[in-house]
Amino acid sequence: MKKPIRTPLSEEQLADAKRLHDIYKKRVKESREDPAKPVLTQTEVGERCEWKSPQSTVSQYMTGKVALNLEALIKLSDALDFEPAEVSPTLASGIRRVAPGVTIDRSTEAANSPIPALSDVSGSDDDRYAFIPQYDARAAAGLGSENPHVEIRSTLAFKREWLRMKGANQKHLIVIYAEGQSMWPTINDRDVLLVDRSKQDPVDRQVFVMTSADNGTIVKRLIKGPMGQWIIRSDNEDKNENPDRNLSRSEINEHRIIGQVIWRGGDL
Repeated sequence: MKKPIRTPLSEEQLADAKRLHDIYKKRVKESREDPAKPVLTQTEVGERCEWKSPQSTVSQYMTGKVALNLEALIKLSDALDFEPAEVSPTLASGIRRVAPGVTIDRSTEAANSPIPALSDVSGSDDDRYAFIPQYDARAAAGLGSENPHVEIRSTLAFKREWLRMKGANQKHLIVIYAEGQSMWPTINDRDVLLVDRSKQDPVDRQVFVMTSADNGTIVKRLIKGPMGQWIIRSDNEDKNENPDRNLSRSEINEHRIIGQVIWRGGDL
């Protein structure tokens, strides 16, 4: 199998990497000024993020070799103590961290913001936020992903006002992750996906998470063909690697739609 071609980062993504690097250098300087603490390293930051290759992963994000995704941004914001929007305004889209025991500051809170939160703040008395279960499951933007055993790993908190604007009901929503590059540039590898499970009827040109016995779980765009058939399409323009798949009426029934993707760090 060919390795996926790494897409060059945009100017905006490179700017995110620089801002992340600047914050890291600031934290290193602060650690040097405190003789009671060891000097901060990339390895320590990566270990706080619980990455398998801690130093290498942090270095790739800070040098712009790999584009930041929302999950990495959230982890790094906790590890280095910054607000996500300080590094990536586009990914954050108004996101603010909510740490255990920390009260939300209403005076500085951004409007229309999906807010990540740990499950231990799900008892917050602020009824403006809906806490959506974050499942340890992946939908392949490429070949199908197998999810034989799925667990809730934490929650993401979204503004109820923002959900109302999207016409979404909290009880129908779940958060999972994308895997692969076939839906680039709409969806990147490891992007966070907010899925509305109430939307299980195919809609032309919308993005859905689907599952089947043969293909596992996938995230693709559905296109209605001229003869009424449905086409599973990848947004990646490399059709040699990501060809369209035409489904007969019987085949569309074999693909169970889990729900429609309504957010992935920014509106679709």
